[in-house]
Amino acid sequence: MRPNGTVRATPGSALLRATLSRPGRASRSRSGRSAAWTLILACAVAGACAPAEEAGSLPRDAQAGAAPDAAAPGADPAATAPSAAPDRAGHEVVLFLGTSLTAGYGLDPDLAFPALIQAEIDRAGLPFRVVNAGLSGETSAGGLRRLDWSLRDRVAALVLELGANDGLRGLQTRQMEDNLTTIIQRTRERWPDATIVLAGMEAPPNLGTDYVSAFREVFPRIAREQNALLIPFLLEDVAGIPSLNLDDRIHPHPDGHRIIARTVWKTLHPALLERIPRASSR
Repeated sequence: MRPNGTVRATPGSALLRATLSRPGRASRSRSGRSAAWTLILACAVAGACAPAEEAGSLPRDAQAGAAPDAAAPGADPAATAPSAAPDRAGHEVVLFLGTSLTAGYGLDPDLAFPALIQAEIDRAGLPFRVVNAGLSGETSAGGLRRLDWSLRDRVAALVLELGANDGLRGLQTRQMEDNLTTIIQRTRERWPDATIVLAGMEAPPNLGTDYVSAFREVFPRIAREQNALLIPFLLEDVAGIPSLNLDDRIHPHPDGHRIIARTVWKTLHPALLERIPRASSR
């Protein structure tokens, strides 16, 4: 670790060979998560991950078409993507601010987990509109820079999925924490009653135990101090499992996004239900 709290990355080719030889399925344990994140770091260092999009890219509505097909009894609640577009004019926004994970790298946007959340919202008859502001390669600093544009419409809930790329680059955890905290505070300054859902991530283990521990502790600490809802690990049951990821073994494919959608919905759904009296009174 450098004196300023950053770390030097391991050369990509050797790390890539080492990590791709690991067993496919990561356990639910902390060590399993770390092994999965080593795969992700290998990709980033070796240059296999998606390049960042244009800095001026604008967030998009999760679906330009939106209502889900009717679900069969007992069907997977995140298994169907939207098909017909209901009228969402005037609906409050559920804003997903994040990285390529949120953007749905390598997939049709309708198959990314924010779109599946929109399907769940529509299926539940809730008056909210998802906006996907995911951007490949985004850091917490980048998310902060483009926040004001994302807050132009009334935000009912912010699902904040940033920090993974900070960890991949070994950036200072204190700066990441400050950025994420500022994003939450500015969101509430603009929309005081917005619900905040913070998606936790894990740092690659080869960055050292001190860095990994410091990184891991950021998310629950922010959630406590900022009264935010916490998803402990966004990629639970997805990270490091080849059958749930694209050929790059890093970005989830549709089955992986369905699992992520279920993880997010368990936290987001009750929060949106609590907002219904407020939303209907406006």
